[in-house]
Amino acid sequence: MNPARGSLLGIEHLEAAEILRLLKFARRMNPAKPRPLLKGSRVFLLFYEASTRTRCSFEVAAKSLGAYTVLVQSSGSSIEKGESLLDTGHTLRAAGADIIVIRHPNAGAPWLMAQHLDIPVINAGDGMHEHPSQALLDAYTILRHKKTFKGLQVAIIGDIFHSRVARSSCHLLSKFGVKIILCGPPELAPEIATTLAPGVRVTRHIEDALRSTDVIMLLRVQSERLAGMKIDLADYIARYQMTAARLKLAKKDAIVMHPGPIIRGLELTSEVADGAQSLIVEEVRHGVPVRMAILARAIGKMR
Repeated sequence: MNPARGSLLGIEHLEAAEILRLLKFARRMNPAKPRPLLKGSRVFLLFYEASTRTRCSFEVAAKSLGAYTVLVQSSGSSIEKGESLLDTGHTLRAAGADIIVIRHPNAGAPWLMAQHLDIPVINAGDGMHEHPSQALLDAYTILRHKKTFKGLQVAIIGDIFHSRVARSSCHLLSKFGVKIILCGPPELAPEIATTLAPGVRVTRHIEDALRSTDVIMLLRVQSERLAGMKIDLADYIARYQMTAARLKLAKKDAIVMHPGPIIRGLELTSEVADGAQSLIVEEVRHGVPVRMAILARAIGKMR
């Protein structure tokens, strides 16, 4: 059984034209001016992992379109008792779900659910695989400041290996010919990362990654993960932390992005996080109109 029309399971298999169409439609979405495109629909938010930005913005997006929302978390539900993913999906469908937005720690979980249900399934992050809505809102943010993808150079810095955001962003940006530079220690940015998408290269030197760069995308780095991989925290900070001095190596109008949550003092300094070139808060704000567009697309209302 093929996934229901309107499902959003990843970026890799989306056409560039469809991405641009969705981003263009998102410009018409305004949570301050609700539109009843989903009036009477039920959107179930099925989150097996903790989330603040993604869950809240999907909920605001759904309600701004007139939908009812139901939050289902693994703790305090039958999931905690051992209910399977598919049984949970069938239960939510029977309870009246018209759309399921799912975040799951296992790669492929949204795909599995989508193959067994007759309603759209939206991937809100699956393991180390993809995070399509984050890539779309980041692309939306870039286009608000750069107008076009043509000729852009994007540096993605941090824990590439474990990042579903990096994977989705590479898939999306490469469809438009963007030059992508991945930067981090070999444990977090292995050479195999060059196979993620066309036009991707890896460097160990942040100075190399930043030179002539238009967009700097920082990724979350967990100190406990560094310790587990025997990467010295102080060494990582010395070599890869985004500072005001390093930011000057990029183009004067370069923008700084981060999917959050940010770790000040590790991934970047407060001076960078709160600086004029930082779009970190703006990304969160853009998450609502982009996810409104994703939900409208799910039920065929993206016109």
